[in-house]
Amino acid sequence: MKLQQLRYLIAIVDNGMNITAASQALFTSQPGVSKQVRMLEDELSLSLFVRKGKSLSGLTEAGHKVVERARRIISEVGNIKSLSSELAGQQKGQLSVATTHTQARYVLPDLLEGFHRQFPGISISLHQGKSDDISRDVQQQKADFAIASGKSELFEDLITFPIYEWERTILVPPEHPLAGEQNVSLEDLAAFPIISYTHSFDEGSEQAEAFRMAGIEPNVVFTAEDPDVIKTYVRKGMGIGIVASMAWDASSDKGLVAISAAHLFPMCTTWIGFHKDRFLRDYMYAFLELMVPGTDREAIDRVIAAAAEKQPQQKEFEARAPSQAAVLSNRSGTCRPHSRVNPKNRVSCSSIPAASGRLL
Repeated sequence: MKLQQLRYLIAIVDNGMNITAASQALFTSQPGVSKQVRMLEDELSLSLFVRKGKSLSGLTEAGHKVVERARRIISEVGNIKSLSSELAGQQKGQLSVATTHTQARYVLPDLLEGFHRQFPGISISLHQGKSDDISRDVQQQKADFAIASGKSELFEDLITFPIYEWERTILVPPEHPLAGEQNVSLEDLAAFPIISYTHSFDEGSEQAEAFRMAGIEPNVVFTAEDPDVIKTYVRKGMGIGIVASMAWDASSDKGLVAISAAHLFPMCTTWIGFHKDRFLRDYMYAFLELMVPGTDREAIDRVIAAAAEKQPQQKEFEARAPSQAAVLSNRSGTCRPHSRVNPKNRVSCSSIPAASGRLL
């Protein structure tokens, strides 16, 4: 059995049982991939795939078990390489972060700039996408960290830490009837076309639930992943926008009026997470210390150890999510052991929401 065979096996699964797509992702030939997988099946005396003619339609029961173990093996190979670099004292590598458009555009720039100044030898790769994309990248360990908001069954295998809390904001053009209002109601919002995030009104989402509990049907006319796209169509007069509060900036969004929706919808928590099998290099610990208020390497290791023993994560982080303004106030750019995010304007906080939902 060869590691290459396991990589081919995983690539086929990750590319929807399409050997052609898997071979392209691996920069090799389709016949070579097919041959190696057949050799693996022959060696194991197992059929790993359900076949329909020349096509693969899924994994057999044995295939599911082999792929699960193959992922762990390949993950550990990567961890050994990372450990080797760590022990050799190399300050080179890559930090890969999977996140949403909102976090990438409005929260991470200053934080990643500070990290880069401290670790200039570490390249940074930012993957932007929806919750499905973020989950896939972290589960397949194509990304080191996930940064998103809410809680989803897609992220059950991650070790997570809350970062900060934020509220939603309503955006309207200056001439809109709601522009002069400071305490709008759900009825007020439902009287106009609504533009918001793609999954904000999916069944079970907090926004949809707020309207449902009030017995009000919202008029959602346009959705998008990117808050800048939402703002563009609000300016066009297509409807009122509901976005994350950090997506509005008074200096750059002068053509829009912001109205707080904190009294209409629950607060949201943004968290950072990583796969439980991920080996954390020193610069990854430093990144976590930069992102998570009040944490340090010892506290992170305690949470990792608890997760390995399948215990609940430590309570010490469950009530430590400051406001979004507090996290963004960290402009020093320092990233060192035991560093803290400057907690200006700290607010009382709650634990990571337990309800499942799509991410902003």
